[in-house]
Amino acid sequence: MVDQAVRRPVTNRGALAVLLSCDFMITLDFFVSNVAIPAIRRDLHASAAQVQLIVVGYALAYAAGLITWGRLGDIHGRRRLFAIGLGVFTAASVACGLAGNADMLILARVAQGLAAGVMAPQVLAILGTTYTGAQRAKVFAISGLSKGVAGVFGQLIGGLLIAADSGGLGWRLCFLVNLPIGLVALAFTRRAVPESRAGGDTRLDGWSSVLAAVALIALVLPLVEGREHGWPLWTWVSLAVAVVLLTAFVARQRTASTPLVDPALFRDRAFAVGVASTALYFAAMGAFLLVLAVYLQDERGMSPVGSGVLYTAIGVGFFVMTIRGAALAGRIGVRMVSVGALVLTAGWALLTLLTDLPVVWLAPALLVCGLGMGLIMSQLTARTLAGVPARLAGAGSGVLNTAVQIGSALGVALIGIVFYGARSGFVPALVTLVVVGLVLAALLRRLPQTRSEQ
Repeated sequence: MVDQAVRRPVTNRGALAVLLSCDFMITLDFFVSNVAIPAIRRDLHASAAQVQLIVVGYALAYAAGLITWGRLGDIHGRRRLFAIGLGVFTAASVACGLAGNADMLILARVAQGLAAGVMAPQVLAILGTTYTGAQRAKVFAISGLSKGVAGVFGQLIGGLLIAADSGGLGWRLCFLVNLPIGLVALAFTRRAVPESRAGGDTRLDGWSSVLAAVALIALVLPLVEGREHGWPLWTWVSLAVAVVLLTAFVARQRTASTPLVDPALFRDRAFAVGVASTALYFAAMGAFLLVLAVYLQDERGMSPVGSGVLYTAIGVGFFVMTIRGAALAGRIGVRMVSVGALVLTAGWALLTLLTDLPVVWLAPALLVCGLGMGLIMSQLTARTLAGVPARLAGAGSGVLNTAVQIGSALGVALIGIVFYGARSGFVPALVTLVVVGLVLAALLRRLPQTRSEQ
C-alpha cells in the first residue's frame, strides 16, 4: 500500500511555518491557562471544581481522540483533518476569550481540546510524509524545539500577556492571541500544506475508537484529579477500568480486519522503544516543570513573570542543543539521546545542591537541564517515526502524541505524591527524577542505529 499524495507545488518552508505555529499553540494552551487561573477565578467567580474543569477539560478532550483522529487523517486526508481542527481550535479560542461565565469557558476549553486532538497527529504525519532524509530529521528537531519553547516559556508568555492587560482584556488575551495566528495559518494551509492519505482499506473500526477514547479518559482523569482529591475510591475504580479497557483494545487490534493501531507498528524496534522513551521523558518533564513552578513561587516567593524569566535558562540550553542536534547526531549517532538523558539527570542532581543558595544560582543547573532536553528532543521524535510506513503515519503520530499525554499525566500524579508528601518536597522530587533520568538513559540506549550509522 502506497501513501497517496496530491501532488501540487508545495513551499516546504511555508508548510513548516503553518504546521509548527499550530503545534506551538496547542502546547502553549496547556500552560497559559494555569497562569491565568487566579484571574479567571476572580473575574468569573469560578468555584474550585469549575477551575479544575477549565484545565482538565482541555487535557481530557485532547488525549481521548488522538489515535482515532490520526487514523481518520490517514483515511480522509491529513491536510483536510488539520484544517478542520485548526478552524475549530481558532473559533474555540475566541469563545474562551469571550466567555461570560465559568461554564461557558469550560465548554470552550473542551472544544479547544477536541480540536487540538484533531490537529496534533496530522502535524507529525504531514511532516513525516512531506520531508525525507536529513531534511526530515531537521524538521522533527524544529518541531521538538517548538514544543519545548511553548512548554518552557508558556508560564512567562501567559504572565506577560496578563500583565500587559491590553485593552483591559487581562487573562482573555491568553486565548484571544490564538485568533490572528489561527486565521493566518488557515489562509495559507491549502496553498502551503500538501494533502496526503493512506492507500488501501479506508474503513475505521468504530469499536476500537470507542475503546481507545473511553480507556484514555478513564486513565488520564484520575491521574490528573486523584492527588487533588486525596485519591478517593472512584480514582482507583477508574484506573482499574482503564486497564481492562486497554487490554480489550489491544486484543481488538490483533483481531480486527482494519485495526485502529496496526500491531505491525510495534514490531519496529525504533517505534516501540521510542514510544516508551517518549512517555517516560514527558512523565519526567511534566513532573519537573510542575514542581519547579510551585517551588519558585510558593517556597522562593517569585512571581509568575519572575519565575518565567528564570525558566529562560532552560530555554537557552534547549534552543542551543536542538539547533546543534543534527550536527552532533552525525558525529556520535544514536548515542546522543542517551547522553542527553544523562546530561538532564546531571542538571537535576546539580539542582539538589543549590537549593540553599540565592535563587539566581539555580540558573546554571537549569541551563544544564535545558541542554539535556535539547539533546533528547532534537532526535527522539525523528528516530521513533523513522521506520513508520507512510500509510500508517497518522496512526503512528496519534500513538506518539498519546504517549506524551499519558506520560505527562502519570508523571505529575506520581511526583505529586513525593513533592506534597514532604514538608519541603523539592529535593526529594529531584532525587526521584534523578532515578527516572537514569532509567530513561538506559532505555534510550536500546534505540537502534539508522542504516547510515551501521
